Amino acid sequence: MNSPSTATSPEALRARMVDDIRLAGHARCEHVEQVLRTVPRHRFVPAADVTDAYADMAVITKRASDGTALSCASVPRIVAMMLDQLDIRPGQRVLEIGAGTGYNAALLADLAGEDGQVATVDIDDEVTAQARENLDATGYQRVRVFTRDGAVGATEHAPYHRIIATVGSWDIPAAWWEQLAPGGRLVIPLRWRGQTRSVAFVREDNSLRSDSVHLCGFVPMLGQDGERTGHPDPGNLVTLLWDVDQDVDQDRLRGVLDAPKVEAWSGVTVGGNESFDGVWLRLTATEPGTCFISADQEAVDTGLCTPAIRFRSPALVEHDSLAYFALRRRATDGGAAQFELGAIGHGRAGQQLADRISDQIRAWSTDRDALPVITAYPAGTPASQLDSGHTIDKHDSRLVISF
Repeated sequence: MNSPSTATSPEALRARMVDDIRLAGHARCEHVEQVLRTVPRHRFVPAADVTDAYADMAVITKRASDGTALSCASVPRIVAMMLDQLDIRPGQRVLEIGAGTGYNAALLADLAGEDGQVATVDIDDEVTAQARENLDATGYQRVRVFTRDGAVGATEHAPYHRIIATVGSWDIPAAWWEQLAPGGRLVIPLRWRGQTRSVAFVREDNSLRSDSVHLCGFVPMLGQDGERTGHPDPGNLVTLLWDVDQDVDQDRLRGVLDAPKVEAWSGVTVGGNESFDGVWLRLTATEPGTCFISADQEAVDTGLCTPAIRFRSPALVEHDSLAYFALRRRATDGGAAQFELGAIGHGRAGQQLADRISDQIRAWSTDRDALPVITAYPAGTPASQLDSGHTIDKHDSRLVISF
C-alpha cells in the first residue's frame, strides 16, 4: 500500500491526472498520453499547491486589477483535447499563440522531438519572462519565446506545419493564414455568436476546413474588437453580447423584456447531467440573430429573464424582438430529474423567434452528436467562391458553417 506521501507525490498525482484525462476520452494519441505523463506540470506553476497543479482545473497565474484572468495554465483535459486535435508529428515546426506558463510549449517540444522546432508568442513581457524561466528550469531551452502581439505570429521560422492558439480568438488573423504551411493544421479556440469552440482546421488551397470541433473556454486574446454588449432592460440586469456583423440595436430593444412573455416548448428532454450546448452551435449555423444572453440573479428571481443557464445561454434578436433558450423541470415518477428544452420570447416577433429556437432544439435532438463543418476563407472572398451554409463575417476571415 502506498504511503500518504507517496500517493500525493507529483508523480502519483500526474499519473492520476492522465488516467482521468483518458477516462474522459482525451489523450487518445499514444504520444500525447506519453508527454502528459512525462512533463512536470507543477514546475510550471510553482506558486500553486502540487495538488492543484494536477487537478482538472485552470491555474490562474496573472490577473488584471479587476480580477479578470490574464494568463493561466489551462485545464489539463482541454490541453490534452487540443493536442489530440493538433496531431503533431516528429520533426515539425510548431507555433503557439499564448505562452502562458510555458507548460504547453514543453508538451509541444516533446511531441515535435529534437528535430522539430517550437516557438511560443505572447504580448505580455511578464508572461513571456516567466515562461522562459520555467522552460529553462525544466530543460526546454530549445523552445523559442517571443514577446509580441500574437496576431502577427512569428515569421522567423514560418511556414509552420502546426499552429495552436491557447488564448480565445474572435478571428483568424491574416498572419496565421500566411504562416501556416499547405496541408498544415491550425487549432484555435474560436469564438462566434458568443460561444467558443476548439476548432481544428486543415489548410486547403485558399481555405481552412474543420475536421474536429469541441466546446471549450479560454482567456481571450487582447486586441480583437469584434463583439459588442448592451442591456435590453432599464435596470441593466440582463446583458446581451453580439458580433459586429450583426444587426442588433440595444436602443431598439430597450424595454423588450417588459412586453408579455410567450413560450415555445420543444418536447425534447434532457437529464440533469446531459449537455445541450449543441443547440447553441446549431443556432449559429441557421439563425443570423444568434447571440449571447446572461441574467443577474435578481433578474431570474423576479422572473424578468430566466434563461436555461443564467450566466450564458443563446438568444435570438430580430429588430425589436427577443427570444432566449430556456428549460423547465418535468415531473418524473421518482426517477432522475428531466428537463424540457424550449424558449421564451418577448416583443412583436417574440413567438416566432421562440418557435424557431424550438425548431432547432428538435433538429439537434435527432442527432445530438452531430457537428458542423466550419470552413474559413480570407476576408473579401466573393460569395460565389464560398461553400454552401451560413456565412459569418469577421475582420480577417469569413466563416461558413454547415451541418
